[in-house]
Amino acid sequence: MKNILLPTDFSANAWNAARYAIELFENEACNFYVLNTYTPHIAHSRFMAANVSDGQIEDSARRQSEEGLTNFISGIQAQFQNPKHKFTAISSFSMLVDEIREVVDDYNIDLVIAGTKGASSLDEVFMGSNTVRIIKAVKRCPVLAVPQHFKFKTPDEIAFATDFNRFYTESELKPLLDMALTFNAVIRIVHVQHKISALTELQKFNLGMLRKYLNGVEHYVHTVSELNSISKTLEVFSNELDIHLLAMLHYQHSYMENITRELVVKRVAFHTQIPLLVIPELGMCSSLKSRKEESSLISE
Repeated sequence: MKNILLPTDFSANAWNAARYAIELFENEACNFYVLNTYTPHIAHSRFMAANVSDGQIEDSARRQSEEGLTNFISGIQAQFQNPKHKFTAISSFSMLVDEIREVVDDYNIDLVIAGTKGASSLDEVFMGSNTVRIIKAVKRCPVLAVPQHFKFKTPDEIAFATDFNRFYTESELKPLLDMALTFNAVIRIVHVQHKISALTELQKFNLGMLRKYLNGVEHYVHTVSELNSISKTLEVFSNELDIHLLAMLHYQHSYMENITRELVVKRVAFHTQIPLLVIPELGMCSSLKSRKEESSLISE
């Protein structure tokens, strides 16, 4: 079974991400772990009632979290009655990103699916600060970020943005391949260049290996000129080709790293209205995970 983590703050965008996840994996057996973290605000004031202790405030916050999770899961199960899907609530007195890292390790999570909304009031702003922190923090599995108002579409057109400057391992590309094979999707490899030029020998080799891994999956290579920023270029590309899912690897000097830097330094918004699959450097982690699973089976 797939183990999927759904962080929630009980907002509309978190609910939308959960709906997307359930529809995406409609035909697969899944364990959904629904996570809510709480850090109660304790007002340090001389006017604070003497009989209200920190413990009471924490107990109240915990009850709200647990009740919220119960209602959230009940709402999902009432709307989507899928016997293949199981739900587990996790309520934690912790910081969101720290707890996500722990849950990913403890529950052998295959994918984190999070709803996103920007810090500003503009609905089209996609990459909020929480999303960026989660993407930077999660190193052992992919993160799928779902825009607040995105309605589920079968991802039969997937864009994979890369500059071919890095060698990819098969384990890193597995989430992308799984999506393509599950939905019989076309993968459009998109290479954004500041100035159009021929590939280097290293880039040619990495492209050749990428195409080897994608053997059996319909795929095309698109080279496009950068428009002001990488994020703007990918936004236009996705709109023009009616892309339903954008995928990127996250490593040093990758497009994903450049985009997160653009958001901070240039104060630009990532306006894409499609889900974004961010795959971390999984090569070593995947090997360690496999060895851990093997030793667990042996000990049993």
